[in-house]
Amino acid sequence: MSFHSFVALMAALMATNALAIDSMLPALPAMSEALGIAEANQRQWIITAYLLGFGATQIVYGTLSDRFGRRPVLLFGLVVYVAASIAAAFAGSFETMMLARVVQGVGAAATRVLVVSIVRDCYSGRDMARVMSLAMIVFLAVPILAPSIGQAILLVAPWRWIFGVLTIFGASVMLWVVLRLRETQSPEDRKPIEVASVVAAFRTTLTTRLAVGYMLAMAFVLGGLFGFINSAQQVFVDVFHAPEWFTTIFALIALGMAAASLLNSRIVGRLGMRRVSHGALLAYIALTGTHALLALSGHESLWSFAAFQAGAMFCFGLIAPNFGAMAMDPLGHVAGTASSVQGFVTTIGGALLGFFIGQHFDGTVVPITLGFALCGLVALTIVLVTEKGRLFRPTAGRS
Repeated sequence: MSFHSFVALMAALMATNALAIDSMLPALPAMSEALGIAEANQRQWIITAYLLGFGATQIVYGTLSDRFGRRPVLLFGLVVYVAASIAAAFAGSFETMMLARVVQGVGAAATRVLVVSIVRDCYSGRDMARVMSLAMIVFLAVPILAPSIGQAILLVAPWRWIFGVLTIFGASVMLWVVLRLRETQSPEDRKPIEVASVVAAFRTTLTTRLAVGYMLAMAFVLGGLFGFINSAQQVFVDVFHAPEWFTTIFALIALGMAAASLLNSRIVGRLGMRRVSHGALLAYIALTGTHALLALSGHESLWSFAAFQAGAMFCFGLIAPNFGAMAMDPLGHVAGTASSVQGFVTTIGGALLGFFIGQHFDGTVVPITLGFALCGLVALTIVLVTEKGRLFRPTAGRS
């Protein structure tokens, strides 16, 4: 497979997750009515249930992929994803939908773990960060387009067809993997599923200072993002009374992330991962802190909200690929397990933080803006502890 085809496939695999979250945001009111969800904040479970399934099973896929290889485990996850999408399309109750969403997340979790492991099998260091950034450019086009895709489906078909589109997309990606992706794990790196070896791989992952620090920092940064996603539809409808602007402004906000990922792919090789991500984290805190003060003052508007959120997402696009690459870089020999543990911690931690933020939605944007700012400050504290008080510059032998 050529370099560009490889990047495109990795992006498509990552997009299965983004589509399953963002495409249904415009449909949440219709889904709530059909499934008997009485309270508006309860709709957020449709997103959070998926994220919990997505996060919880990542811990398993890494061990399985280290034993059986990346390709068969990835195909298993895609089969589960497609089957759960079909089940969600026919769900007749809130409970059935929650079960289907959890299982859908279980299937998508394989794509999260295996993409990182496959990229780490083939690249390391700044090259790995570059590949992930290029993949994220395509991947981040999905959040830009997904709400509009969901809205377009609603114009011509019931909300259940959103899950029909997810089924078709998942099946197409699965066929692409079958036809084009070879096994990337070296045979000598296969590890039997033995308690001692599994424990050793987990111990290595959880005792490597750099990996643990950036994993925890990433969980808090994701917490702010998931808080926004949980509340976004309510913000545009209940706060600004502008549902017609939802898909357009959501796309512009997501565009900030895509632009940052493109920029990161161009500058990370020259500046290094720490300079880029640490600088972006400081800018993220400054932006979200200012936004929180504006919201508390009562002078928030639709356009100030859009501008500040776009700026924060631009910073996020510079933080995420570099934090992920730095967390994985020292763990190439246990990449599958490391990717699983990191995916589990960052997704579950981020989902719970985001749900906590979302459940405090009170008809204003104050909970979201405060959540962003506080999560950024905690992430910075973790990075400072990890780097022993030093920002921007690596320790000896690191990039």
